[in-house]
Amino acid sequence: MLRSLFLYLSQANWAKDLMLRIGFARRTAHRFVAGDTLPEAIDSTRNINQRGMLVTLDHLGESVTDEASALQAADAYLELLEALDGSDAEATCSLKLTQLGLDISEDLCLRNMRRILEKARTTGNHVTIDMESSDYTDITLQIYRTLRDEYEFDNVGIVIQAYLYRSEDDMRALASEGAYVRLCKGAYKEPPDRAFPDKSDVDANFVYLTELFLNPQACTNGAYLGIATHDEKMLTASKAHVTTHNIPHENFEFQMLYGIRGKLQEQLRDDGFKVRLYVPYGTQWYPYFMRRLAERPANVWFILSNLFRR
Repeated sequence: MLRSLFLYLSQANWAKDLMLRIGFARRTAHRFVAGDTLPEAIDSTRNINQRGMLVTLDHLGESVTDEASALQAADAYLELLEALDGSDAEATCSLKLTQLGLDISEDLCLRNMRRILEKARTTGNHVTIDMESSDYTDITLQIYRTLRDEYEFDNVGIVIQAYLYRSEDDMRALASEGAYVRLCKGAYKEPPDRAFPDKSDVDANFVYLTELFLNPQACTNGAYLGIATHDEKMLTASKAHVTTHNIPHENFEFQMLYGIRGKLQEQLRDDGFKVRLYVPYGTQWYPYFMRRLAERPANVWFILSNLFRR
């Protein structure tokens, strides 16, 4: 029930307006968000790099409704890539297609993505397309493959969500294509005819999809997996699989969210694994923040405890 409540609130404009007026909410959100500005994001990236971990930066935003906003979002990513190229901070980028105008037109979204990927290729960078709700899964995969195959961008990756029934077929196909994939559990409210309703089933599917994707043939094809989870059982199962099957460390990494399970991140690093933190920044933090609360009840108790601190 708590998860459903926060997922509802993530899309409720009245709740967003209320939270944006509460200074405490903004301060608390910055546990999970690197700041409002690009310089703050670059500083956070540099600090994480110095701790021996990788970064992917997400300029927060989604579901724009006019072309000007979509172009502005694309320009923000061009600025981000330029800033990274001129600094000692190292990070890739992650973005949402609805932020780049997908709800307005597929052509607009593709044009914006091509601008960003061309800049990323010029600066030697990589871009991962985040997956949104299941209403967008087909079109997101279609655009990803168009960019990769028709426009020949080899610096683009895609996200697959373990809670969707369809993800087994998607992961099997992407593995055979030698794709760059981030596998996560999923953070949207989905109907039971599309997604596993029980956490235990999602967990089991996450492990199954990890093992399905990380096979010797797929690795030979160049397949690369970002194993995105904070769940220690999922991490243990993934580590056992790569060890048993001698999967090269060049074919996978562990990915975790900025501000969550810091000691666990460092333990994975110390064990010799690549660890990449997903670091969001920007003023449009509200939907992202609410989905983080939905994912992990411990985050809610963190906020409540802060209410009583001086």
